Parts: sequence; structure tokens; C-alpha cells
Amino acid sequence: MILESRKNILICPLEWGLGHATRMIPVASELLKLNHNVIFASGEGHLSLIRRELPECSCISFPGFNPGYSRYLPQYFAMFLKIPQLIFHITIEHFRLRRIIADYSIDIVISDNRFGLWNKRIRSVYVTHMPRIPFPEAFKFLEAAGIFLHRLIIRKYDYCYIPDLPGEENLSGRLSHGMKLPENIRYIGLLSRFSNGNTSERNPIESVHNTIILSGPEPQKGMLKKKLISIFRERKPATVIFEGKPDLNTEPPDDGNIVFYNHLPAGEMKSIIKGSDLIISRSGYTTIMDLITLNCSALLIPTPGQTEQEYLAGYLSEKGLFSYLRQNDLDNNTMFPGRKAVDNSYLIKESRKLLGMALEELLNQPH
Repeated sequence: MILESRKNILICPLEWGLGHATRMIPVASELLKLNHNVIFASGEGHLSLIRRELPECSCISFPGFNPGYSRYLPQYFAMFLKIPQLIFHITIEHFRLRRIIADYSIDIVISDNRFGLWNKRIRSVYVTHMPRIPFPEAFKFLEAAGIFLHRLIIRKYDYCYIPDLPGEENLSGRLSHGMKLPENIRYIGLLSRFSNGNTSERNPIESVHNTIILSGPEPQKGMLKKKLISIFRERKPATVIFEGKPDLNTEPPDDGNIVFYNHLPAGEMKSIIKGSDLIISRSGYTTIMDLITLNCSALLIPTPGQTEQEYLAGYLSEKGLFSYLRQNDLDNNTMFPGRKAVDNSYLIKESRKLLGMALEELLNQPH
């Protein structure tokens, strides 16, 4: 690979769940290996994670739009009500980016699902796993309009990266396949913080255990946690719950047979997950990519009202990669699936190849 001179590359993940930051870790790692200067810009929760996982990266406070969840309204309806707030935030972000570019001599900006972070003077990349935003059945007729509007955003950028594979062997299904896509789309393979060959894989839980991975914004995250604690508190074997809170330094106390971690280094978390008898998680796309990378299956419980997660849980369970349960059906009588052997080596191998090709094009293509 023939590289241009060392570049200043700004990475800005969306603050709607920790996954948008964790899936940028393998991208940043590859850029660091190529001797480029990587700067993360986000809110404090994401930056706490980056400081732990990638201490060689600089960090800038640049909080993004966080719509949160409604306790009572479906997520798609709650988002609709916040569209004016979103448009205002996109405009403000776009102009704030100009100052950051000037202050830090930025050459390339990579925006994970932040709509306004493009600039005509530098190369820009938009990252999304769903050019098609799924609507519930009653409103499916609006999906075409959503695709059109999303395409307008994508065309503002030099490239749009989709963290998936092209063709039939894919994880995102109709979210990024089966539609006409802009010419600047590049499939870059699956992105996972566990794909970097972490040096430390010490497992702090040496006994047989289950693992629960909590993710996504409140209040639904807390509602699922409460249900799962009630079910697993007195059950054997022990259960590990990852809270997904890297900005907190003090771990919560154990509760019965449950061990809590706010956060662990990627190597230790990887070892705990791979050693689990049972894994339960949301069907967030980044969590799914992490599990596929580790050759693990899981019971997926989508966030109620979040159509993307509901679709992914159904789609991937039909492919035989995961099991699927609705949150409202979860109770003390739930029968949980046993450990399932899977082999995702093809997806992992192809992902490494696709990411390398996309970054080579980005770094060597004149703006």
C-alpha cells in the first residue's frame, strides 16, 4: 500500500448507545498501524471508553444528538416528535466541525451516523449499517421516502461505509441490501473491537457462568436489567452482567449469584463472553458484530419499539445464527437456549479484506 503523508483523522461516533464508539475502535486501530494521527470527538461517555482502549488517540469534547428512549411511546414515534430538535443539532454540529477542522488541521473526518459532519474542503466518510431505516408494518409505505432522504445525506460525503458484507452472506439484511445505493457506498466488513488480537485475555471469572450484555439508552436498559436480575439472582451457575458504563470507576456490588462490571478491557471481556454457557444481549448491530467475531451465539432481546433491533433479531434467528425473545415474554418461567456452536470464519476473513481496501482508497484518493 502506497500511503500519503501522515494525516490527522477525526472520528465522531453517534452517542446513541456505546456501540457506535466501540465499532470505530478497529477502524482507528488500522489507521494507527498506518502511522496516522487519530482524534476522537464525542461526549464524555464515549471518550472514557476510547481513553481506556486506545490511549494513543487524542480526544475532543464534541457531544452529539442523543434522542433517548421513551418509556411509553414506540421509538419511531418518539423520534418523529424530535425531528425539529435533530435538525437544529445537525446544523450546529456542521458549523462546529469547521472550527475543529481549522484548530486541529484535520485532513479526514469519519462520522458514525452523525448527519452533519461533512465538509467540502476535506475528505469525509459517513458510517451506517442501515441506509434503509425500517418502519413498522402500518407505516412501511414511508420507507421509500426515508431511503431517499438518507441518500441525500450520504451524497454529502465522499464515501459511505457500511459495516457488513455485500451479497447473500450478510448480517444487516434489508437494512443495507435490496435497494439502489449511491455510488459512494463501500461495504467494509464487520467491525468489532474484539478483532484486534488483544494481548490480555485473562478471564476474571474462572468458573462456569452466563453472560448478560446490557446496552442502549435508558429507560429500557434499566427495565431489562431489573427483569434479568430477578430471574438470575438465585440461579446457578453464576451470571456476569456487563453494564456498559466505562465512565464509572467503581463496580456495583454483587447481588446473589450475579457479578456486575461497569466495564472491562476488551481482552478480559472477550474471554468472559467466549467462556459463557449462555449469552443474553440486545440485538444492537454492534453487539451482533462482536458476537459473530467471537464465534458466539446468543439470545437476542430487542429493545421494544425499536424497529431496527426487532428486525435484526427476527432476521438473524431465521438464519440460525441467534435465538430471539421479546422483552415482554421474559419471566421466571423462560426456558433459555443452551450453548450453540457456530463457525463465522468466512465472515471474519472477508471483513479484514474489505476494511483494508476501503481505507487504502480513502487514504490515497485525491479529494
